[in-house]
Amino acid sequence: MFALIEAAGWPIWPLLLASVISLAIIGERAWSLRSSIVAPKNLLNEVTQEFQQHGVSQQLVARLGGGSPLGKILAAGIKNAKSSPQIMKEALDDAGRSAAHELERFLNTLGTIASISPLLGLLGTVIGMIEIFGSQAPSGSNPIALAHGISVALYNTAMGLVVAIPSMIFYRYFRGHIDALIVEMESQAVRLVEILHGNRQN
Repeated sequence: MFALIEAAGWPIWPLLLASVISLAIIGERAWSLRSSIVAPKNLLNEVTQEFQQHGVSQQLVARLGGGSPLGKILAAGIKNAKSSPQIMKEALDDAGRSAAHELERFLNTLGTIASISPLLGLLGTVIGMIEIFGSQAPSGSNPIALAHGISVALYNTAMGLVVAIPSMIFYRYFRGHIDALIVEMESQAVRLVEILHGNRQN
């Protein structure tokens, strides 16, 4: 590993930093965006049953507000259960936008890494090419300098792609997964309004 870094030269250090940040974001988002954490399956049924038995309670609202993103959305609806369906939907929409923003945390950084990593690799390639041409002299080329320039050029190009490809794959995957979670939470919120206002059976 150290031999590779030495062969690639200093331009590879930004790529190594980008790779560490990318791996950290991928791991954190993979853990945080699990469906069981974001939108537990039976949460709506549990909430409506407790509401029908005990009405709005501070304990219920506090428990939901301190739990999953779906719980925070349902808490906003429960707090406005005595209001009109329109006001309740507005409260749910506001909570939903906040939850969606939280789900998308760090994704812009991951997308930026996916976009700039090939450019950082290209920068290393250009620097390697400069070293290659700089090693040329009227009396002939310096084989050591020539080999080092080629190493800098090729290693940085490869490293840029190695960082960019998985970063882009996971960025797209998380985007699609978040969209699916948002649709599910919107569906649960609509069901809550319909149930609490008597337009739908639980």
